[in-house]
Amino acid sequence: MNGRKWIAIVISCVCLLGCGDRLTKRISMGMVEGWAEGNAMTTVAQEYLKEKGYHIVIHKAAPNLLLASMDNGDTDIFMNVWLPKTHGDKIAPFHRIQSVATNYEGALLGLVVPDYVEINSIEELNANSDKFDGKIMGIERGTGMAIYTDTVIQEYGLNYRQLNSSMVAMAAELNKAIQEKRWIVVTAWQPHWLFGRFDLKFLEDPKKIYGEVEHIETFARQDFEKDFPEVYRFFQHAFFDGEMMSDLLTRMETSTNQKETAQQWIMENRSMLDAWWNGM
Repeated sequence: MNGRKWIAIVISCVCLLGCGDRLTKRISMGMVEGWAEGNAMTTVAQEYLKEKGYHIVIHKAAPNLLLASMDNGDTDIFMNVWLPKTHGDKIAPFHRIQSVATNYEGALLGLVVPDYVEINSIEELNANSDKFDGKIMGIERGTGMAIYTDTVIQEYGLNYRQLNSSMVAMAAELNKAIQEKRWIVVTAWQPHWLFGRFDLKFLEDPKKIYGEVEHIETFARQDFEKDFPEVYRFFQHAFFDGEMMSDLLTRMETSTNQKETAQQWIMENRSMLDAWWNGM
């Protein structure tokens, strides 16, 4: 065997070994485009796990599609399941997914207005429909928020239309209205960077159609713990309190490079993330 062939074989073996390690340490994470809290947590987890030698692939889709993808084994983990109400019905059909842990408590969703708007309840919307132009600015169709808002319009007998678009488009409309001091009502949730940038308030929901205070859980496909015990343990302990989440979301919203922002945040909070990794 000549020298060139021998070198080629060695290189091929090295590549196969390297690729094999890459494949065995490949983890796919679900993420909903525009959902600030999930995107922030996912990016932090992605960058930290990359430090541990894992190859992280991000699957972007609607929540129901990500849950289905986890159920059939194509997506490994998803950090943004709101319970008990928002995604409660969405997880019910799937039996090959499991909750890993709660990663955030005190989550809220509902109809939100700037604090200068002189009403405090959904029941006051009809009397002021002209000031809101009879519109509720919503997010994507098919989301739990959009579905609940349709129910709110029906149950409260609101003379309003829900205008659905992306979260980014909704935020832009909110920003424009606040700059012009116009009345506007949007579908929103907390935690979100919107509450760090603007003075906002939730409208009271006496019928509790949006539910009570919720929490956010991390879900994984069946057998994920068996395949990646160290990573599973990390997600079991990953928890963001209100102050941490607010800081992270504010940084991410103003960032021009979210991966670099996540890396900086990890560096500043390394002892905490290392504790998550070590199961503490």
